[in-house]
Amino acid sequence: MATTDRVMVSAGTDDRVDGGGVALGAAAYVLWGLFPAFWPLLKPGGAVEILAHRIAWTMLLMAAVLAVTKGWSLVGRLSRRGWVIVAASAVAITVNWGLFIYGATNGHVVEIALGYFMSPLVSVVLGVLVLKERLRAWQWVAVGLAVAGVVVLTVLGGSPPWLALSLAVSFGIYGLLKKQVPLPATASLTAEGLVVGPIAVAYLIWLEATGHGTFASHGVWHSVLLMLGAPVTAIPLLLFGAAARRIPLATLGTLMYLTPTLQFLWGILVAHEPMPGARWIGFALVWAALLLFTLDLWRTNRRAPDPAIQV
Repeated sequence: MATTDRVMVSAGTDDRVDGGGVALGAAAYVLWGLFPAFWPLLKPGGAVEILAHRIAWTMLLMAAVLAVTKGWSLVGRLSRRGWVIVAASAVAITVNWGLFIYGATNGHVVEIALGYFMSPLVSVVLGVLVLKERLRAWQWVAVGLAVAGVVVLTVLGGSPPWLALSLAVSFGIYGLLKKQVPLPATASLTAEGLVVGPIAVAYLIWLEATGHGTFASHGVWHSVLLMLGAPVTAIPLLLFGAAARRIPLATLGTLMYLTPTLQFLWGILVAHEPMPGARWIGFALVWAALLLFTLDLWRTNRRAPDPAIQV
C-alpha cells in the first residue's frame, strides 16, 4: 500500500462507477461479514486468549507489511499527541475485537449484527456530542427510530442489548479517533499493534507458562488457526483501504451494510439463534432508521463532491 497520507476520492465530477473499486469494497465487507464463521474455530481457546493471539500475530504481520511498503518512517515521525490518539484508538479497537470474539464464540451473532447495523447512527451521535456537528432533519428522525428500536428490545426483550450497544459505541469511538490519526491505514494499525501488542504477547507467554494456554497443547491445526487471525484481520482492511482510494465515500458507506446483513443471516440461518417477535420489531426499527439515513446521505452527496478521505 502506498504511504501517502491523504488520497483524494472524487465524486460528482465523474458519473462513471469504478467497478474494481466497488468489488474491492464489497470483498472487504463480505469478509468482515463472515467473521462469525471463523472465530468459533479457535475454540477451545477462550475469548481473551483468542483476542491476544489476534493482536499479537496481527502486530507482527502488519510490521512486516509496513517494512515491505517502506512505511516505518511515518510511524517514526508520529508526534507525542499522535501516539496518545493511537493509544486511545488501540484501546477502543481492542475492546471492540474482544466483544466481537466473545459474541461470536458464545452464540450472540445476531446481537453482533445489531451492533454493526447501529454503528453508523452511533457515529452520527458521537459527531454531534464530540465534534459539535449538526444533524439534518431526516438524520434526527433516523436516530429517533434507532433509539425506539433499542427501547423495544429492552422493554420487550427483558434487558438492553448491551453487547450490540457496546460494539456500536466502541467502534464509533474508534472511528472518531482514527479520523485524527495522521497515518494511512497500514501504518495506523501497525502503530496500534505496537501499543497493545506487547501486552498481548506477555499475556500469551504467561498462559503457556502456567499451562492455561491452548496454542501448544491442542495440535498443529489449532496453532495455525490462531496465527491465521492475523491475515483474517489484515486482508479486509487492506481491501477496504484500496477501495477507499477508488470509489466515493457514499458508495463505500452503502456497501458497509453487507457486513451486518451477512452476520445477521449467519446468526439465524447457520447458528440458529432465536428471533422472537420483540427482536424482529427492534431490528425493523433500526433497519428503517438506516434506510432513512442512507437515503439522506445519498441525496446530500449528489449535491456535492466527497471530501478527501484519509486511508
